[in-house]
Amino acid sequence: MNEPIVARHWLAIAAPKAAPAIATTTVLALARIWNTNGAEHSVGNAVLMGSLSLGAAAAGVAAGNSTGDSVLVGTAFAASGALAFAGVAGYADGLSLPLLLWSLATAGAYGLAARYWRHDRRETVAYERQTSERREEYAHVERVETLRATTQIEVARTGSAYAEQLAQALVIRSTLPGFDPKALETAGLPELPSVGSPTQH
Repeated sequence: MNEPIVARHWLAIAAPKAAPAIATTTVLALARIWNTNGAEHSVGNAVLMGSLSLGAAAAGVAAGNSTGDSVLVGTAFAASGALAFAGVAGYADGLSLPLLLWSLATAGAYGLAARYWRHDRRETVAYERQTSERREEYAHVERVETLRATTQIEVARTGSAYAEQLAQALVIRSTLPGFDPKALETAGLPELPSVGSPTQH
């Protein structure tokens, strides 16, 4: 019933929040490395990245029309944006445009991620609420059953003690002079065994 409490490491908590910024920064760094290695003002490289970006966007549109899977569509469009961003950052000769695109891409990535984070948070809260309600229901049932069993045990114990006391009282009363078992039977008590001499036992 009692579940162990597991404290998550701060890196495990911070990593999902930092992932969009890490992804866009990595793309920017790789694009600038590519820029210094011959991609600057290279029309062929720009056409290649533009084609890949358009292909990824077309794949996202096709996936949305055929399957309707939002995760697949989001992944395809994110790949399209990353390829376009890498192409521009690799083609441009200065840092102002790549940094502007990096800030826009990071903001967009956090906007998309926040949507999924809210969805996951809602599912987590709903699951925790259902688990808590189920746990409370089971605990209530367990408490009721415990009370019922305890009551039955107490009733049985009380009845047994009463029967023992009654039998003891009748045995003691039967040894006293003037005891009439017929009077007890007339009063509604069960028939008592006849009390004979000690030699009959």
